[in-house]
Amino acid sequence: MALRGGALRFHSFYSNFLKFPSCVRVRSLSNNVPPSPATATVPEVTDEHVIYTQQHFALKESLGKIIDQEINPFVDQWEAEGTFPAHKIFKILGTAGFLGVNKPVEYGGLGLDFSYSVAVAEELGNIRCGGIPMAIGVQSDMATPALARFGSAELKKEFLLPTIMGDKVACLGVSEVGAGSDVSSIMTKAVKKGDEYVINGGKMWTTNGTQADWMCLLANTSDGPPHRNKSLICLPMNLPGVHIARKIDKLGMWSSDTAEVFFDDVHVPCQNIIGQEGMGFTYQMLQFQEERLWAVANIVTMMDNIMQETIQYTGQRKIFKQPVLHHQSVHFKLAELQTEVELLRSLLYHATALYIKGNDVTKLASMAKLKAGRLARELSDGCLQYWGGMGFTSDVLVSRFYRDSRLLSIGAGADEVMLGIICKYMDTLPKK
Repeated sequence: MALRGGALRFHSFYSNFLKFPSCVRVRSLSNNVPPSPATATVPEVTDEHVIYTQQHFALKESLGKIIDQEINPFVDQWEAEGTFPAHKIFKILGTAGFLGVNKPVEYGGLGLDFSYSVAVAEELGNIRCGGIPMAIGVQSDMATPALARFGSAELKKEFLLPTIMGDKVACLGVSEVGAGSDVSSIMTKAVKKGDEYVINGGKMWTTNGTQADWMCLLANTSDGPPHRNKSLICLPMNLPGVHIARKIDKLGMWSSDTAEVFFDDVHVPCQNIIGQEGMGFTYQMLQFQEERLWAVANIVTMMDNIMQETIQYTGQRKIFKQPVLHHQSVHFKLAELQTEVELLRSLLYHATALYIKGNDVTKLASMAKLKAGRLARELSDGCLQYWGGMGFTSDVLVSRFYRDSRLLSIGAGADEVMLGIICKYMDTLPKK
């Protein structure tokens, strides 16, 4: 496939990657385990940004061109159709190197630290809907971190490499009908029989589920304590017994397909387990750190765009013989919202800087996600109000953002779960 625009520019970026100063590159470990945050050397940042280098900006610029050429012109169509061509889009992004920027070079990644994933997530916020960035994030930073860090070389070759290259679509199977944010309560079982696991159960709200080639599945592999009896398993979606029950209609994220999936005596080789048996809950909690920071980075850009479009619209729309923007209540409210966005961005960069140095940022990531979800609701509602009747139509971005952003306070851990995590780190939870 011939590359154009952003993809071509990024290949130039990629071909010169190993020529970057050593402070920008991350070394792979000799045992093929991808670099942990602790092994990453923090690059010297530019005067213009607290954590980004010129390489971050080159990455964002290249991705921006792909978004402008290959994605945004078709967003309205995909929103109307309720799905987007994941294999096509992921192949474009994978060929250009954007599905594994912090994954090992030997498996198709760029071997950079997580700050580059944050930069990519920010740029993906310029896609004019929430569903497609979310689907990309599942592929790049939600279904694959545990596989990249703890999976065997064979598993990484079979699942991680084609996912990074965009040849396979991945999904994450954690939530169930009776176990969303309460991950420890999942009921799906994988019972060992000889050299196989036999899987029965089901998963709910599975992003990319109707198009996925494989699932990073969390299942109970023993009857032990709920935090020690779970394992992550690479599950090919074309196996006998895997049933896509339905494509779920949603309030928002229309262009992203979301599936309910059932497993009926699905046989998977024991070698498909990621890392150690019984460590799945711990691995998933580690994945959540990156997933939550990724989601915050993505929605911060979306909020910036909504703010700018609202400022432009209210500057043109008149009420009582003057632009809506000139009313003090309006421009003061927008100033307050922009201040909140900047505070959230600072928290994101602070948490990212600590994470790439090897620190546990569970508390900060939970704070950032909590704040992002609540601010997105406040900002989308406040800005939509200033659009008047136009805001109640499907013709403007603000109404789409109003629908899509509501998920952030629910998915990947509800607000109430974030509060519980924060309280745990503050040591303010009641003792049992």
